[in-house]
Amino acid sequence: MAWEQAAPLLCAGVTVYSPLNHFGLNLSGLRGGILGLGGVGHMGVKIAKAMGHHVTVISSSDRKKEEALEHVGADEFLVSSDATKMQEAADSLDYIIDTVPVVHPLEPYLSLLRLDGKLILMGVIGAPLQFVSPMVMLGRKTITGSFVGSMKETEEMLEFCKEKGLTSMIEVVKMDYVNTAFERLEKNDVRYRFVVDVAGSNLNP
Repeated sequence: MAWEQAAPLLCAGVTVYSPLNHFGLNLSGLRGGILGLGGVGHMGVKIAKAMGHHVTVISSSDRKKEEALEHVGADEFLVSSDATKMQEAADSLDYIIDTVPVVHPLEPYLSLLRLDGKLILMGVIGAPLQFVSPMVMLGRKTITGSFVGSMKETEEMLEFCKEKGLTSMIEVVKMDYVNTAFERLEKNDVRYRFVVDVAGSNLNP
């Protein structure tokens, strides 16, 4: 595996592989949702698809629809602000991987889960999230979280990605581009990971 591909898998790759493995969601035939198509989200789509899942990307707008379906490999794209489509998709998913790192309501996504469905939080949010308890009581749903993974899971994930030929969508940059890369990150202008080529950079002042 190329170094530039292995590096982002040690973050985004194991972050999504770990909960799918830990919660027994690594079985084929499941229907999953990926909330947020970014660095973690796009690997969530790829890994879930490689496990044999039907994958729906959920986003607040249709801006990334073509990208999700044509380039990342999702089966469906659901706009969370489309009340009609959200209603049609109710009780259809076995799990949702929620990568959104800002405060957002949970009820719309809990309604998409089937009986015993799991909403897995992965976005680091510094404020409380709220939901009404019947949303988890009815359907025996679970809200849980996961963060990175163990060494064993990391090794398993790398072998899995190698076997399935999975790669992260990256942009390789040199050290002299790092400041610009940070500026682009603030504008969400990266698809989907910057990888810094230290060895190939001129580090002399």
